[in-house]
Formats: sequence, C-alpha cells, structure tokens
Amino acid sequence: MAMWDRLKDQAKGLQQQAQGARGPAGQRQPGTGGPGASGGSGGSKEKLVGLLKSQLGSLKTELKSGAYRDASMAMCALVAAADGSVDPAERHHVENLILQYDVLQNFPPEQLRQRFNKHVDQLTFNFQQGKTDAMQEIAKAAKKPVEAKAVVQTGFVIAGADGYIAPAEAQVLREACMALGVSPQEFGL
Repeated sequence: MAMWDRLKDQAKGLQQQAQGARGPAGQRQPGTGGPGASGGSGGSKEKLVGLLKSQLGSLKTELKSGAYRDASMAMCALVAAADGSVDPAERHHVENLILQYDVLQNFPPEQLRQRFNKHVDQLTFNFQQGKTDAMQEIAKAAKKPVEAKAVVQTGFVIAGADGYIAPAEAQVLREACMALGVSPQEFGL
C-alpha cells in the first residue's frame, strides 16, 4: 500500500501545481502551460498521465489476471466512446495504444483486441446498454484494490494519450472509480 500512498501524494502535488497555474474562478492564466498549451513542458494532466504510466509499469508483474485484462479493455472502450461515438480512426488509434502499452503486454494481443472491440461494438450499437455492460465488467476488478486502481490508471493513460482529458472522458473515469470503490480524488477527478 505504500506505493499507492506515494502515487497519491505525487498526484496531489501535480494537482496543486495545476491549481497554482490557475487564477480566480479556476481560469488558466496565460503562459502557465496546461493540457492545451504549446511548448515543451506540457500540462499537469500530461505529467500525471506520465506518472501513472510509470507507476503502472512497476506493477506489470502483478497485473496478470483475467479480471484486470477484461476490466481494462472495458475501460479503454468506455474512454474511446465517452463522447457517445467511436469513429474508425479513433478505434484504430486506441487499439494501437492498447497493443503498445507495456503493462498490457502480459496478455496476447488478440485477446486484448477481441475484448476491446466487443465493448466498442456494444457501445456503438446501444450506448447505454454497452456502458452498463462495460461498467459491470469493470466492477469485477474491485475485489483486488491494486487491480481496481490499475484499471482507473489504465483508463487515465489512454484518455490522456493526446495530452488532454476531455470532460466526457473524465466523467467516465469518475464513474469507473465509483464502480471500483476507488476515490476519484486520488486521480484529481
């Protein structure tokens, strides 16, 4: 559990840095960086995504269960479909991220691809039913706290791969936290 405490402290520090870059009423101040800012430093969400990715990498040997695999694929599909649709280019992009993601290399690529696409197909056909099914799959990982947090981290990494976490993606991540019994505040949500 000490590692999760360190992660939480690091995430809180990054969140405080992000809040320090905001002025009154949470407005981003010019020149402070951020998810949409240009420049080499990137935003705090980008730093948090990098931190979460690094932390997950250190857990790779522990994340080999079918529950983690299935919940992560459901999470990735929900993130991809967070805005209510998934176009073919987005599906392909997320699928490539999944297959290149170090932690998920514990599993055969075809298993990952099949599970991800099954959820995306369900979400595309009937978003509400697909979302319910995906959340049920995600909730199965709640039995093991390390895996539960890793599922949220995986979703966060996929959502933040473009350097920005859209409000709809953040909402899906919050809902997944609730399904897993994980505090959204641990991830700055």
